[in-house]
Amino acid sequence: MRPRLQAARDQLLPLLARRAAASAAELCSQLGVSPPTLHRMLQEQGEAIVSTGRARRTRYALRRALRGAHAPIPLYVVDEDGRIAPLAELALVQPQGSCLRLAGTGWPVPESARDGWWDGLPYPLYDMRPQGYLGRQLARAEHGRFQVSPNPDEWPDEDVVWVLSRIGSDVSGNLILGDAACEHWQAQRLAAPEPLAPRALARAYARLAEQAVAAGVPGSSAAGEFPKFPARRALAGSATPHVLVKFSGADDSAPVRRWADLLVCEHLALQCAATLPGVRSARSRIVQHAGRTFLEVERFDRHGEEGRSALLSLSTLDVALLGDGSSDWPRLAGRLAALGLVDEADRERIARLWWFGRLIANTDMHTGNLSFRPVHTEAGHDRLVLAPAYDMLPMLHAPLPGGELPTGAFEVALPLPTQREAWMQACAAAIGFWRLATRDDRISPAFRRVCGANLALLERVAQRA
Repeated sequence: MRPRLQAARDQLLPLLARRAAASAAELCSQLGVSPPTLHRMLQEQGEAIVSTGRARRTRYALRRALRGAHAPIPLYVVDEDGRIAPLAELALVQPQGSCLRLAGTGWPVPESARDGWWDGLPYPLYDMRPQGYLGRQLARAEHGRFQVSPNPDEWPDEDVVWVLSRIGSDVSGNLILGDAACEHWQAQRLAAPEPLAPRALARAYARLAEQAVAAGVPGSSAAGEFPKFPARRALAGSATPHVLVKFSGADDSAPVRRWADLLVCEHLALQCAATLPGVRSARSRIVQHAGRTFLEVERFDRHGEEGRSALLSLSTLDVALLGDGSSDWPRLAGRLAALGLVDEADRERIARLWWFGRLIANTDMHTGNLSFRPVHTEAGHDRLVLAPAYDMLPMLHAPLPGGELPTGAFEVALPLPTQREAWMQACAAAIGFWRLATRDDRISPAFRRVCGANLALLERVAQRA
């Protein structure tokens, strides 16, 4: 064998280990070989090489192992009827990044990833990762078994993929990563108990709350986050038995009482947000038992017992497609509209919902609290449809980290002339919310007085607007 060709063979894998998604022209130039020779060398490496793209767009990378395994990881999708099917295959590549083709699946794809190459993980996986109260609870319980940090915010991409591919069968949206997680989903379907019956619901929620507290995340309420648990309950007329249940503490201290008030307010706010033109809200109910207040929110990414639909947060969209970093929903919606991903009707709905949140003193409208459903249209375009509203409540009045009740006054945000129509529609719905809150005897008398003062202020401003 000629020494020069053997030297090129010896250099191929180290070169790919340093350079993901390399073109044939780049590799030929670096190795000093012809295209036919390069393709023979690549074929000799078999499954170690990942390639995708057509003709001159074809790129090559060296497969990166996940906990010693080099095999591609299947990504499955569950439809609204509960049928599961393969969607794509994920390959981790060296020195970093991944390969997974999403074009034509309904998920909007940035130009840089249209052939399937990603600098990190494909962005739908980031919304699937364990996060929030339930994610930290899972990490605390399972970090030893999976050899990961007890804080999921510290997980590198490899740990996210590892955990999702083992037990990620009931995450946000409709994707399941890996055969083990798929088998787990199939086993859960067969072993699932009957949904909680109405007569047993309150006692069951009290028991589940105690379990969540025992295995929970310290300081969650102090950080402005409700503890919660997932459940399945039977309810006539519901779209699905799957719910997420937030709950208050069981004592009658001032901070706990305020958190309970805010849960009732969230229920009322979702009802009032749904009166905005074109806006839909997650369905919710209040259950009170054993000194606790429970807010039951029906999952809108679930359909019936087994059906699912895709879900994508504005936070992930911003990172993947915009790189804006703003928390201004209308601004980000405008940028998505400019890309042809959001239509004008949804852009207007987002503006109404944004103003509604501000006018009910929601000071925590971050980009994780607005979501979309990716869809593939008959015309062959991938776009986004606004999902129902959720996590909408007057967080200005939430207890402070030390447990004290805040004394800051509600200030009415005023619109620019071009925003006035959306503001007026949101103002009418917000007045409806404050009015309901002043009259709801599930809310403490002290906080009903706060709501009454906010109502009076907003009504005065509205008369002069």
